[in-house]
Amino acid sequence: MEAALAIATLVAVLLLCGAGLTAVALQVRCVDAAREAARLAARGEDATSGVAAGMAPSGASLEVRRDGEFIVARVRARAAMLPGLVIAGEAVALDESGS
Repeated sequence: MEAALAIATLVAVLLLCGAGLTAVALQVRCVDAAREAARLAARGEDATSGVAAGMAPSGASLEVRRDGEFIVARVRARAAMLPGLVIAGEAVALDESGS
């Protein structure tokens, strides 16, 4: 009986650790995609959404907005193993396009 409980607890802990590591990796991908989107949009390039979509996790949403002289990019995605958790990454770049 004790062995079965210990094994079930160990499996639950390992699943939670795996879900946590997946969430961290997802957050890094969101930040990377937001950084590239902000950088490209600040330079006035048209390929912003395509490049960011390629770097972002599948099903992620991208929002690029202007805030004064800055470009702000935000990427949001849902963690598959943690359904209630929304992971987001945000990056800010100085507008270099001159507009």
